[in-house]
Amino acid sequence: MKRESMGRCDGRCTLVVICSLQLLAVLQRQVFDFLGYQWAPILANFLHILAVILGVFGTVQVRSRYLILYAVWLVVWVGWNAFIICFYLEVGHLSQDRDFLMTFNTSLHRSWWMENGPGCLVTTVPDSPLAPQDHHVITVSGCLLDYQYIEVVSSALQVFLALFGFVYACYVSKVFLDDEDSFDFIGGFDSYGYQPPQKSSHLQLQPLYTAG
Repeated sequence: MKRESMGRCDGRCTLVVICSLQLLAVLQRQVFDFLGYQWAPILANFLHILAVILGVFGTVQVRSRYLILYAVWLVVWVGWNAFIICFYLEVGHLSQDRDFLMTFNTSLHRSWWMENGPGCLVTTVPDSPLAPQDHHVITVSGCLLDYQYIEVVSSALQVFLALFGFVYACYVSKVFLDDEDSFDFIGGFDSYGYQPPQKSSHLQLQPLYTAG
């Protein structure tokens, strides 16, 4: 029994650690997406933050339903990050020239890492006929790592953490459900589950005669 309880504690503690790493990773990602005005990733990151907080709450408060919702969201999150990877690698018909996929076609901004990657040298092209109104054309060179690969690595990290979170969320939620079933089996809070034994009386009533 002691080993079993220690195993459950280890599973819950590991899940809390994974959720903490997920929060740190997505908050870092959210900052750079805000700097690049990437509205679609910003919305997805916000939903992921809420789901991770829900997973932490479910783990600490022993709520299996919250963990199930958290695990379901992780499946969606893995799919979203797989799409991000395919988008930046331009797999199939996906193209980075389609700004509306990330910015809802509200701006010309792209990944913040395009101009601010490690070793990148940004040069402004003056009086370019390709520049829209109130914008300018730039050339980026000398990057040690292209921005699309930075975005791919970031998404791959999210997928890696999500897979671990999904496995531990399923395990911990199963443990919680088993505990609930075993508790119901022995009575739980059912007031009819336990009835105290009634005392039986061994006294026999005898007729009483009185003088009339």
